[in-house]
Amino acid sequence: MPEVLKAPLVVEFPFTRSLGPVQSAFLTGLRERVVLGVRTGDGRTLVPPVEYDPVTAEEIRELVPVASTGTVTTWAWNPDPRRGQPLATPFAWALVRLDGADTALLHAVDAPGPDAVRTGLRVRIRWAEERTGAITDIACFEPYDGDDTVVTADAGESGEPVTGIVAPARLDYTYSPGRAQTAYITALSGRRTVGERCPSCRKVYVPPRGACPTCGVATCEQVEVGPRGTVTTFCIVNIKAKNLDIEVPYVYAHIALDGADLALHGRIGGIPYDQVRMGLRVEPVWTEGARYPDHYRPTGEPDADYETYKELL
Repeated sequence: MPEVLKAPLVVEFPFTRSLGPVQSAFLTGLRERVVLGVRTGDGRTLVPPVEYDPVTAEEIRELVPVASTGTVTTWAWNPDPRRGQPLATPFAWALVRLDGADTALLHAVDAPGPDAVRTGLRVRIRWAEERTGAITDIACFEPYDGDDTVVTADAGESGEPVTGIVAPARLDYTYSPGRAQTAYITALSGRRTVGERCPSCRKVYVPPRGACPTCGVATCEQVEVGPRGTVTTFCIVNIKAKNLDIEVPYVYAHIALDGADLALHGRIGGIPYDQVRMGLRVEPVWTEGARYPDHYRPTGEPDADYETYKELL
């Protein structure tokens, strides 16, 4: 049996969102080194501000400045900062209740070590040198020995308000396809398609998952399927994907390979998009050095009868 595969994978995309009047004022204030909270009907001040009272669901809009100093209410030490975190050196994640606020703000505290952090520690904001209207305008918090509360001034006229943000989302992880899919991928490198048969219901699953999704039992018996198959369902793609060098429109389809009891995905080529149909018989087209078919093309055979693939829709 071949060694189980594994590979580093990254999922990354920019998440763009618009801001309501309260969040817009909060981020615009940070750009001007002002921290704004919002006052509820019963007099509590919430930082970060929200547009609706989390207790009563009442809409709240009264913005009030709070201090740039505060108190650590709870914390956890981060000995190994990751890419994109506030500091490159070890730091504490902490909930900081700013003076004048009734709720705590999550941010980083720059301290020389965990022994220098404690619940009740007095801290103050260290502002970023360049501020754009984001939570990162607060570079971090730092321990503060002063006795006086540092109150921020009213932001007043602070230029163009911040009306939207772009938050990059990224997930780095190592993926292992497991025993069954490793065998499937290894077979593809030899231009073969291999599934696994359930010992109970006798269905052949491609790609295999190592267990039958219907019976819940392990699958070990390998079965070579295809290479030809039948289009069961399909869609016409009219929006060009970034970094995908395929002209639109094109067709993406579910293809039931001969001998398989589960349809897999594949692009259909070699035929005008408006001539692709259910029941179309297709075969894989490989490119030099590829580990999987580039696309599937018509074989020229008569269309498959609906009764032969209806259970695979």
